[in-house]
Amino acid sequence: MAPSSDYDYRHFAVTKGHGVKGISDLGLNTLPQQYVQPPKERIDMRKVLNKESIPVIDMSNLDDPNVARYVVDAAEKWGFFQIVNHGVPTEVLENLMEATRTFFELPVEEKAQYLQENCLTKNVRFGTSFIPKADKVLEWKDYLSLFYVSDDESSRYWPSACRNEVMEYMKKSESVVKWLLKVLLQPLDVDLDSKESLLMGSKRINLNYYPICPNPELAVGVGRHSDVSTLTFLLQDSIGGLYVQKMETDHWIHVPPITGSIVINVGDALQILSNGKYKSVEHRVAANGDKNRISVPIFFNPRPDDIICPLPEVLQNGEIPIYRRVLYSDYVKHFFRKSHDGKQTVDFAKI
Repeated sequence: MAPSSDYDYRHFAVTKGHGVKGISDLGLNTLPQQYVQPPKERIDMRKVLNKESIPVIDMSNLDDPNVARYVVDAAEKWGFFQIVNHGVPTEVLENLMEATRTFFELPVEEKAQYLQENCLTKNVRFGTSFIPKADKVLEWKDYLSLFYVSDDESSRYWPSACRNEVMEYMKKSESVVKWLLKVLLQPLDVDLDSKESLLMGSKRINLNYYPICPNPELAVGVGRHSDVSTLTFLLQDSIGGLYVQKMETDHWIHVPPITGSIVINVGDALQILSNGKYKSVEHRVAANGDKNRISVPIFFNPRPDDIICPLPEVLQNGEIPIYRRVLYSDYVKHFFRKSHDGKQTVDFAKI
């Protein structure tokens, strides 16, 4: 039996740990008011460019100089691209998807041990929406967020339902991301070996779950934002729902799922380090009324105690810096103090 119309779904989803999966499992016909987005935050399908898509880059032959050129061009002009034949084994991706589903199908009592107030480490967090304390309207998404510190900590604290699969995914992704960053740094006259710890010194993996939503046109899975990462390495399932803003327009592009592909996007940190040559792009996720959707991004980031600012090599020819020196942990804290608000966090770093 569904709760009454005045039921406190926020308490049910956030505090008690049922998340939106718990609400979805109730079989409601009407979206709870706590999830009804204002019209300006809903995805306006009239602004979606159905005949356009982000670039898809085949990485099967890395000796072909065109591949590197395509990557740089896509990062500059789109901020997003998909890669295929990238070398991460299909079985690793399939196992990760299955493990993600397994985790979110666990009884709420088992998942609730990973709520912030219950978990034994701050580096593991199960939750819902984005920042429920700040979100006036909640987002239709549950997540498990895993900050990687060491293999030992991961084996001790990460959920057994998905631990091994996430670790394998993370480790197989690293060589791909290193190659992409090496290529993106070449036009900046920057050597990756000297900047690797700054560009990808920390990693956070999110397991995202978007359950079936009543009235999905009134909700959002994730609101407008850009990532605070250097690069994001995203696996999405076959359902679809990721929308990317086309640079310098108010139009949006759907990112169609391609079996075995990985979606790559530029994050705020790379925008700042490159002094704006590469730009992070707003993106969002739609809710779905028919199927449960999952995605798993890895955020490759600077370390919390790193200073981010335009790299010296970028400014050596007299280019004027756009961004000031910012402690990366301060930048991330600023991002997590508020609801999703497009790219406003980047302004925090501007001179």
